[in-house]
Amino acid sequence: MMKKIKFPMAIVIVLAITTMLFAGTIYAQQSPKLNDAEIASAAVVANQNDIDFAKVAKQKSKNAEVIKFAETMMRDHQAVIDQAVALVTKLKVTPQDNAVSKKLASDAAATSKMLLAKSAKDFDKAYIDNEVAYHKAVIAAVETVLIPQATNGELKALLQNVVPALKAHLEHAEMVQKTLSGK
Repeated sequence: MMKKIKFPMAIVIVLAITTMLFAGTIYAQQSPKLNDAEIASAAVVANQNDIDFAKVAKQKSKNAEVIKFAETMMRDHQAVIDQAVALVTKLKVTPQDNAVSKKLASDAAATSKMLLAKSAKDFDKAYIDNEVAYHKAVIAAVETVLIPQATNGELKALLQNVVPALKAHLEHAEMVQKTLSGK
């Protein structure tokens, strides 16, 4: 019997699309057109990127709330990667590298470099500000791009069910952001 995980593959896909939004991969009114294999590749890369950012936070931050948030991101995104592997295995889909997954990796390298260059004083704010913006874009992407484009009923249901979890991540990030700004 397979154990249920709260964070479905939808988060992986959402993060991939969100990162594309940040990277300027989506222009004007265009939406990305990816097949399942390309989505799987981009999804794994996007989740691994957020895990890697959280590892930087755990290394650089001395703030207990930032560290707690980073640990949550590491745990949740690893669970998503684990579920993504199970789903692509079930669907017999082999992830396929593509321009989006390559762009995700490239952009993540630039973000990691920026975060690593921050002083201890400036790091927490830069990390959390990035996470707030990232989650806002994720929610918008899932509601306006992914759900409308999903054709597989199981995938569409997962996307619809992930929105509350995404909003919870956003609320957590915003709470930490407020504590950092003293508001």
